[in-house]
Amino acid sequence: MSKKIIISGGGTGGHIFPAISIANALKRIDKNIEILFVGAKSKMEMEKVPAAGYNIIGLPINGFQRRITFKNITFFFKLLISILKSRKIIKSFKPDAVVGVGGYASGPLLYIASKKGIPALIQEQNSYAGITNKLLSKRVNKICVAYQNMERFFPKEKIIFTGNPIRKDLFDIKNKKTDASKYFKLNDKSKIILVIGGSLGARTINQSICNDIDKFIRSDVQLIWQTGKTFFEKAKMELLRYNYKNKTIKVYDFITRMDYAYAVADIIISRAGAGTISELCLVKKPVILIPSPNVAEDHQTKNAMALVNKNAAILIKDNQAREVLVDQALNLINDTEKMQNLSENISKLAVTNSDEIIANEILKMIE
Repeated sequence: MSKKIIISGGGTGGHIFPAISIANALKRIDKNIEILFVGAKSKMEMEKVPAAGYNIIGLPINGFQRRITFKNITFFFKLLISILKSRKIIKSFKPDAVVGVGGYASGPLLYIASKKGIPALIQEQNSYAGITNKLLSKRVNKICVAYQNMERFFPKEKIIFTGNPIRKDLFDIKNKKTDASKYFKLNDKSKIILVIGGSLGARTINQSICNDIDKFIRSDVQLIWQTGKTFFEKAKMELLRYNYKNKTIKVYDFITRMDYAYAVADIIISRAGAGTISELCLVKKPVILIPSPNVAEDHQTKNAMALVNKNAAILIKDNQAREVLVDQALNLINDTEKMQNLSENISKLAVTNSDEIIANEILKMIE
């Protein structure tokens, strides 16, 4: 009889892509495993998960705002509905195990699963655990973590160090550089900066690049710039304002071939989400991190500092980025020794088979 597993969570690419990697690893181990995803309605998992070939059910859950707002009244109502719907999903699907990868939908599913005695596992991606996972840690069987010293938040006996799952197309990107240059229609002899603000974009990073776009125009440095959907039109208009006709600045709302983007980049500017940092460690490129200040417990700064403390990345505070980001990026790309040191140090932090380790831990719980 085939095993059934629910994977719950999402909200951002940083949660969704590792979840899909875990599902793919489970399928490689046993192609007969039946997997159901549970996400939050209206979030990007409702699009990305079916595109990866898996079924998903949406809950009406959303986040609790840390300021006084009417949305917090509806939060408790939606939480109750999501708990009731989670109970129905588990009763109908009858999973052998439930996995939470973070995001709004993880909480209700893991809570109900643990109450019913169904084996449950948390995949904690960040270096600083959120409130929901800290509460759930008392109920679940195992907690897979990507950083050391996580016993500050979780029962030590449940912790397994696994790293964060990474998309398989990011392995061995060295051999993709020529194809990547052709894909982006860039000159592989000139240096390239890749700017990514996460799957949803990042306002501060976008504004920092936009404000100093003339510095890129005047330089011989090429730019690949993922803006997210909300900033995409503004970025294009800014280039038109300069009557910019050169083809060395490429603007995208979303980059589908991230393996090509990483392959062709000489340095990378990014937020400091846990999934992104795991990818950056694997691709071994010099990185400038601008942690988002709009996340719970300021966990992106803590993620970034785990690299900075090992001289494996440069950190620029969000409130300083508009003034210094572009200048520091252009300085770094012309400092070969600094780039090499950053690249060597970040490469030492990579974990390459996290998805398989986590998949095997899930199956051990069932057995």
